Amino acid sequence: MSAFFKYAAVAGWVQLDPMRAVTVRPVQRGGLRAERRALTAEQAEGLLGAARGLAESGPAVPGPAAPGAGGGRRRPDQRTELRDGLIVLLLAAVGPRVSELTAANAEDFFVNGGTRYWRIFGKGGRTRDVPLPGPVAEVLDAYLAEGRGRLDRGREPKALLLSWRGRRLARGDVQGVIDRVLARVEPGRRRSVTPHGLRHTTATHLLAAATDMDAVRRVLGHADLSTLGRYRDELPGELEAAMRVHPLLGPLERRRGG
Repeated sequence: MSAFFKYAAVAGWVQLDPMRAVTVRPVQRGGLRAERRALTAEQAEGLLGAARGLAESGPAVPGPAAPGAGGGRRRPDQRTELRDGLIVLLLAAVGPRVSELTAANAEDFFVNGGTRYWRIFGKGGRTRDVPLPGPVAEVLDAYLAEGRGRLDRGREPKALLLSWRGRRLARGDVQGVIDRVLARVEPGRRRSVTPHGLRHTTATHLLAAATDMDAVRRVLGHADLSTLGRYRDELPGELEAAMRVHPLLGPLERRRGG
């Protein structure tokens, strides 16, 4: 919107650029809501651990009935724990746009050379094949074998993620899924986050781990490397960690130790 109105003012379509009055600029990382920024390693590990645990065991006590399903406990065909765990794992580990996640079909996941891939259909008609980490692939396989079949009502035969009514999961439902998983994280490691914040988390931690920038770009589906700057947040202690393992000083450290 900022770029559009800047051009509109230059082209003479409008006399005043309303976006000049916006207090938070896209480049001001610290000015964004905390929910849209990357989780720290401890926070991300807590969320991923809760998602994995939810997918593996489900709730200790059966939850309330889904909205509109009547009173009492949820029936087996309304249980969404496996699906919810998969959603958070995909968002945090792969960093898709929420629209890419909800538009995914079961047939978009395939195996090549023993590795499970997700063919993501992104912006501008571009597609990318992203390999899934082992723990995520395991939960995906379990969901396809068990969880999805419980939710399937035959209404959305291709959709990967289904609501308890058997419809393709809507974009607006994803935040509720994240919040349910967050409720399982111990308070000291819990912080609210949006789907876009998990996309920031993916980019930030991959780059902090010295992953090749072009590889990160391809995982996220960006057209060029410059876009990564908007998804890279600062992490506590990352500069100190980088200087402790300085590549130029490694030989000197080894020589002194010898």
